[in-house]
Order: sequence, then C-alpha cells, then structure tokens
Amino acid sequence: MSESLFLTKSDGIATVTINRPHVRNALDPLTWELIHRTLENLARDDTVQVLIVTGAGDEAFAAGADIQWLHDRSMLATLESTVQRVLQTLEDLWKPSIAAVNGIALGGGCELAMACDIRIASDQAKFGLPEARLGIIPAGGGTQRLPRLVGIAKAKELIFTGEIIDAREAERIGLVNRVVPHAELMDSAVELAKKIMRCGPLAVRMAKMSIHAGFYHGPGAGLQCERLAQTVLFGTEDRLEGTSAFLEKRRPIFKGK
Repeated sequence: MSESLFLTKSDGIATVTINRPHVRNALDPLTWELIHRTLENLARDDTVQVLIVTGAGDEAFAAGADIQWLHDRSMLATLESTVQRVLQTLEDLWKPSIAAVNGIALGGGCELAMACDIRIASDQAKFGLPEARLGIIPAGGGTQRLPRLVGIAKAKELIFTGEIIDAREAERIGLVNRVVPHAELMDSAVELAKKIMRCGPLAVRMAKMSIHAGFYHGPGAGLQCERLAQTVLFGTEDRLEGTSAFLEKRRPIFKGK
C-alpha cells in the first residue's frame, strides 16, 4: 500500500487509514485511486467482514480535495466523475463500513464519511461541504447523500452556505450516528464492528441490499428485495445454525454459507 493510504487487517476487520496528515489528509487523485483499488480488493477478501475508514493523526479525517487539483482540472476530466465512482463503490460494498471521523471532514472528506454505512465521530470532529465557497458543488454524491441523511431543508442550508458544524450538531441532525470522546474513537469503532460480526454475515449483506433497494428505488422495490432476500437466507446453513443456537442457548458459529 502507498504511503498515502494504510490498510491493516485484524480479526475480520479491515482498517483503511488516509495517511497525509501534513496536508490534513487532503484527497488527491492518487489517494482516490488507491481507495478505489483497496475497496475492489476488499470486496474479494473473504477474511474481511467489516471495513473501518479513518484518517491519520488527531486533526483531520480528510480535509477534502486538493485545491490545486480542483483549480487545474478540466471540464472533461470532471465529467469522468472519479470521486463519485469511488464513493459509489464504497456505498455498494456488501460488507458494512464504518467511518471513524477523528477530525475535520470537509468537502470530499465529508462525502467519504457519508458513503459509509455508519459514522462515529470524535468530539473534536467537524463536518461541512464548503464547495459553494469555491464556486462549485459537492459532486462526489454530496448533493444526494446529505439530504437523505439530514433532510432536504437542512441539506440545502449546509450546501448553500458552506457552513461547518461540530460533531454534536452533526449528531443532532442525523449526519453521524454517535459522538464519543476523541481517545475512545477507534475502540468504539472496533467494538461496533465486532458487534456486527456476531450476526450472520449473509443476513447483514442481504439487509444492506434490501435497505438500499427501498431507499433508492422506493418501498415497493425494497419490499420485493426484502422478500427475495429472506427466501434466499432460509436456504442457508447460517439460518439453521442461528435458529439452532438460539434453541440450544449457545452462541452461533456463522460460516457465511
């Protein structure tokens, strides 16, 4: 892995760390490409069940895009939507993802956190989509994901003004799931990952797929997906193991089969 991105794996948890603290973990084209490549590899890695994304150091999760890159970027390059493609890959990853937001998450950094399934924030974290102050918009999916998380009116306010909010306000409006003391951030993220891994991995995968189907395509599609997912799960070894373990008053041993 490049010096700008670290990947560690332990007990079914993969942790991706953006490692550019000298520029507040700003996301340049190389880092985005490394994130994309890493996500594609993790999707095929059966040893990994949950992904945690965080930033190096105590100051920043990711400060957003490299401004010089934005300044020099052409119209045609923008049309390729590199960031949008990477973040859609993250959102579509069948393995649950947790953003452990250790500091400022601005612009593309905020969009990166929003593309994760769950967000845990340090009490030192700050969030914002300040692109309008640069004469552009949050085009990594920010105009779509933020309204779905906080509501359309609040999303318009934050995007139109470029306002930066603290962790407690982010929790209040639903942008983050919870706020924890800074020193406890990674322990809290790992604890949540382990709690997820105690459930059947196929069930978690099907649940995520069903939630997304309804969220993006309407309740009709979601209900149909849910019904089909449940039908598939009833044919798995994990379903028999889970119900047998409950009846036998023991902890299930899921195999993802």
